[in-house]
Amino acid sequence: MTRQNSVLISEDLLNSYGAQIQHFQPGELIFNEGDTPKCYYQIREGRIKLNHYNSEGRELILSILTKGLSVCELLLFINKKYPVNAVVLEPTTLIMLPKSNFLEMLDEHPQVAKDVNKFLAERLYYNFIMMENNSSRQAEIRIKGFLDYLKSVTAESNAFSFEIPLTRQQLAAMTGLRVETVIRTVKSFEKQNLLKIIKGKIHF
Repeated sequence: MTRQNSVLISEDLLNSYGAQIQHFQPGELIFNEGDTPKCYYQIREGRIKLNHYNSEGRELILSILTKGLSVCELLLFINKKYPVNAVVLEPTTLIMLPKSNFLEMLDEHPQVAKDVNKFLAERLYYNFIMMENNSSRQAEIRIKGFLDYLKSVTAESNAFSFEIPLTRQQLAAMTGLRVETVIRTVKSFEKQNLLKIIKGKIHF
């Protein structure tokens, strides 16, 4: 899930409950699949991908998270381990709050709890959209549906006004397609005037 978004929870509020700042470099892991959730993570700067590898070793990217968003906060509400890895894509700064402090904060700030619930609902909606898109055998439907969704959650509405913040490799990993298929489909979309390639970036 990639989208433009304001900060989910204010940094001042997080700090008042004992949050700490930690810096990460590209390639570092925030947590591994199978780890026990212990903290609430919110991205201050940078980008993180949530991924999983299938039995064949092929990467599946489930989401790419950007500034202001939280990382797998839903696992703090249930007694389950992380089903994904959280991998840093670029220099990233995280605000980290221990689980017990996070839950205490939500109890004492009902509006913040509502905001978190809304964000969880948005992620669930995104998962439904991706399941529907990726159930198609046609690459064009998978990619077009994904690009439509990405643009729908931004303020951009004009043709070619939204720069897709993903590489071809990341698009492939998020749609379950081969990189070659994504490249071929994107070129086809450009010929159909459905998107533009500007300095190697996809504008939709």
